[in-house]
Amino acid sequence: MPMQFTSLRGAAAALILCAALPALAEAPATKPAATKPATAKAMAKAPAKKTPPPPPEPVLADADEAQLAASERAYLGDYNCEFKQTVHIDKHAKAPGYITVAWQKQNITMKPVLSSTGALRLEDVTGRTLMIQIANKSMLLDTKIGQRLVDDCVHPEQARLMAEARAARLADPEGQAAEAARNGLGIVPTAVK
Repeated sequence: MPMQFTSLRGAAAALILCAALPALAEAPATKPAATKPATAKAMAKAPAKKTPPPPPEPVLADADEAQLAASERAYLGDYNCEFKQTVHIDKHAKAPGYITVAWQKQNITMKPVLSSTGALRLEDVTGRTLMIQIANKSMLLDTKIGQRLVDDCVHPEQARLMAEARAARLADPEGQAAEAARNGLGIVPTAVK
C-alpha cells in the first residue's frame, strides 16, 4: 500500500505542475526600473575624459646641402595607394629640408635621404616609419615591426613617367627586345621541330 500512495502523490504533483506551466509561460515578465535621463547638472558633476597631450615636436637639426637637394626630389602632393588609401606629402612648415607625410590621422616629420640606388628615402625623425619613393611607386613602412603600412602609392608625376616609358617601349620594339635580352637569363626559347 505505501508504494501506491507514493506513486499517486508523484502523479498528482506532476499533474499540478503540468497544469501550471501554461499559466507561468503567459505571465508578463517584470520590467526593469526605468532609468532617468542624465541631466545637465549630473553631467557637469561627472569628470570629463582627458585627452592625452600631443607628443612634443622633435628637435630638428639644420639640413645640410645633400638633405636640401634630396628634399627637392620628393614628389609633393597626393599619392593614390592600394585599398583606396591616400598619402599626402608636403614640405615641412617650419624646417627647410624636411618633409611632412600625412597618412590616416598621422603627420610624420621625415628627413629625405638619397640612397645609392637612386631611391629617395624619407626617414621618420623618431625612427618609427620610412617612406621609399622609387620610379614607379612609393611605399610607407613601419620599421619597428618590419611591415608595410601602405603600398603601391603613385603620385601623378610617377604615373606620367611610367606612361611615357611604356609608350617609348611600344614605339621601339627592337629596343624592347634588346632590353629584355639584357635583363633576361640569356636563354632564348626556340621552336621544337
